[in-house]
Amino acid sequence: MVNTNELASLARLDGMAQAELCARGEVSADELFDACLARIDALNPLLRPVVTVARERPRPAGSGPFSGVPFLVKDSTPWPGLRWSMGSRLFAAHVTQQQTPYGRRLEQSGLVCAGKSAMSEFGLLASTETLLEGVTHNPWNLACSATGSSGGSAVAVAAGLVPLAHANDGGGSLRIPASACGLFGFKPSRGRTVPASFASSDFGDMTSDHCISRSVRDSALFLSITEDRSSDAPVGFVRDPIARKLRIAAWTRTVMGEEPEPKVRRAYDEAVALLIELGHEVEPITPPLFDGPALGDAFFLVSGAAVSDVIEKIDQTRDEPVQQGELEPFTWALVETYLARGSDALPWARAAFARAVRAYDEATRGYDVVLTPTIATEPWRIGHLSPIFGREELLRRTGRALGYTPIQNIAGCPGMSVPLHFPEDGPPIGTHFAAAPGADALLLGLAYQLEQARPWKERWAPYSIPALF
Repeated sequence: MVNTNELASLARLDGMAQAELCARGEVSADELFDACLARIDALNPLLRPVVTVARERPRPAGSGPFSGVPFLVKDSTPWPGLRWSMGSRLFAAHVTQQQTPYGRRLEQSGLVCAGKSAMSEFGLLASTETLLEGVTHNPWNLACSATGSSGGSAVAVAAGLVPLAHANDGGGSLRIPASACGLFGFKPSRGRTVPASFASSDFGDMTSDHCISRSVRDSALFLSITEDRSSDAPVGFVRDPIARKLRIAAWTRTVMGEEPEPKVRRAYDEAVALLIELGHEVEPITPPLFDGPALGDAFFLVSGAAVSDVIEKIDQTRDEPVQQGELEPFTWALVETYLARGSDALPWARAAFARAVRAYDEATRGYDVVLTPTIATEPWRIGHLSPIFGREELLRRTGRALGYTPIQNIAGCPGMSVPLHFPEDGPPIGTHFAAAPGADALLLGLAYQLEQARPWKERWAPYSIPALF
């Protein structure tokens, strides 16, 4: 039986600190796992970030740098013996024995999977509220969304259930929940890591797998474990803050041509002041000129194409085709829109992406880093991005809030949301940084510097294990 003092003391430690305790023999891997399950049992009924709990004792952990540390896998990714639903009723009972190359790296590092984290259906919406699993609540304000699609992972870390959690990012799906939950969220460059899935699609090509963490060092170590070492200039384990002055391009206008809400603007202005204080050169520039509506249509066309491929594969394995009621209304609408566009849908979307990348590259050439808000609004209330709304309304609401992060997926750039702003009257507001493809180490070095300047380690949500126990 784990007592409440142990629950809180272990919850305060990041993954590397837990692994160090285990390596010194001060705590066993079994004790770390039992404490993790106790924390999940304590808060999962309230917050609902974990959709499948691995109750059985895990195999002995690998002898890597995270040996014995419990973590969660986003339900977008298979894990042997655990349900793999992708947030969809279509796969509600699906259990897999598959392990990906990415998962094997995590096992070898010593990480111990304690379960699967909640997500939106197929990761399509920036909310974590599905018709299959229900609502995942933000531990900073239970009426607020955890955002998404990696909302379960972010909430589990923010609540102290696990020190870090796997997540992935196809348009901000990792960085946005990290912002809303006061955590560090890093998206690697395209192709930086080994494969985390067995399927291939335009949407999958935009998606990067990584983790949401409380500390920068956990994220940097996680990347060193999962990176493709055959790629040009592997990052390795970045350990130190950046030691040089950076030239930073900055803007606040969204892809749709709108300005952020006042609280978001204040968070951004504070970040600019901090960067100048640290000796960096911050230069406000004219944002890239994007065709926002076309870019939004292209993004959701490739999303609809990916789901359409899934439906086609399922139809080939059973007598009855996939029915409309097996998918959420928004998901079904995306598929219908994609199919109605005909054979030119993907070529048109790819051309729209190529134009956007050219505009982004031209505007940011010569700069080390790009600074923007992570999201344009405060974290929204539960229900604001419910999948039962119509396609057009959800696209409008999504376009208003998510006006900064998708371009890094399209361009293959690394990006990160850093928790620098914690208002007294609402959830945290992250600040977003991006760099050129392959400049992952530079961004992580900047993250270490920001973490030292404005430590966030002890910023715990009201509905978290350290705050409640």
